[in-house]
Amino acid sequence: MIDPQTLLSGLFRAAVDAALPERVLPAHLPPRPRGRTLVIGAGKASAAMARVVEQHIAGPISGAVVTRYGYAVPCEHLRILEAAHPVPDQAGHDAARHLLELVQGLKAEDQVISLISGGGSALLALPAPGISLADKQDINRQLLRCGATISEMNMVRRHLSAIKGGRLAAACHPAPVFNLIISDIPGDDPVDVASGPTVADPGTCADALAVLDRYGVQVPEAARRHLTSGSGETVKPDDPRMAGVHTTVVASAQMALEAAAEVARKAGITPIILGDAIEGEARELGTIMAGIAAQVQRHGQPGAAPCVLLSGGETTVTVRGEGRGGRNVEFLLSLAIALQGRPGIHAVAGDTDGVDGQEEVAGAFIHPGTLDRARAAGLSARTFLDGNDAHHFFERLDSQLITGPTLTNVNDFRAVLILPAP
Repeated sequence: MIDPQTLLSGLFRAAVDAALPERVLPAHLPPRPRGRTLVIGAGKASAAMARVVEQHIAGPISGAVVTRYGYAVPCEHLRILEAAHPVPDQAGHDAARHLLELVQGLKAEDQVISLISGGGSALLALPAPGISLADKQDINRQLLRCGATISEMNMVRRHLSAIKGGRLAAACHPAPVFNLIISDIPGDDPVDVASGPTVADPGTCADALAVLDRYGVQVPEAARRHLTSGSGETVKPDDPRMAGVHTTVVASAQMALEAAAEVARKAGITPIILGDAIEGEARELGTIMAGIAAQVQRHGQPGAAPCVLLSGGETTVTVRGEGRGGRNVEFLLSLAIALQGRPGIHAVAGDTDGVDGQEEVAGAFIHPGTLDRARAAGLSARTFLDGNDAHHFFERLDSQLITGPTLTNVNDFRAVLILPAP
């Protein structure tokens, strides 16, 4: 007899475990150079990645990485810095400046190991000249609330930065740079992971301005002038300083989905991977997924129950209310409302880094009885959804998925378990 909660928890855990640095990083470490090995990095997984590098590279190494508050792990030779996410702070500003200082004076016989993972955009908060940290913080808050995709947000961030969009890699020249990336980006384009501090960027200031105008973001005059003048152009792929940059994506959402699929098979459940790069409004995806689940139960399409629909990527939330929300719990609350207690359908959704939105909660679970339990507790699911307050909803029902820092980040994981209708 399948216990849905146990199975869904196991699927999420398998997805996270598949992307842990100790599993994915060692095989991709470069050999020692004639000169120095300098380690730099940014992201929620960067400290755990740094520890793996220390454990697997013989000989002296030095450097520093910056991670989110609470995500540090002890390292012997590498300095671990901490800063705020998702809205940057002064610590992220200072960390970015420190990394740029570290890479000065490198030689061709040296090498740089760059450890990049999701979250690095906020953690490397060094605005371009003439733009204040307060300006970047304000723009970032607006982008987080307006429904822009992660790629759109990172397009803007790169062009308002003094370190992103390949600038950190250019500063390493002439030393070769080995980018080892844990991707939290739909499509796994390295330039979008942490806004690509060590990756060339084909985008332009005009592209960044188009994003800001599309969503009606209020832009301080200094930032707009920086973009309209072309001063914010990033380092392009044909720049000779990028010739020695080597980039490998060592973990991705697809790897996590495949690991979860194997767990499902062993439990006798057919996995159906719908995609690793699904985007769009979280609440709209919830409604769509409810329709697919109903089609499975009624018509056996695109597969017959028992099966589990697996998906990854990064949805968006256009914030209209003042509640505590996140894209995974908003998806789940919308899914529960659309299903209306349909028997046999259960789901989990969570961010693989352990933080959904700005909450120290990965996500939540829903079951056929979720709405009945809510009504018995005097909770209106629709009211909570309208207020972008899904974290409060699932907290009241004791249905949250809480993991603490997972030390990796391959973005969102969703599993909708469909059992035969009774």
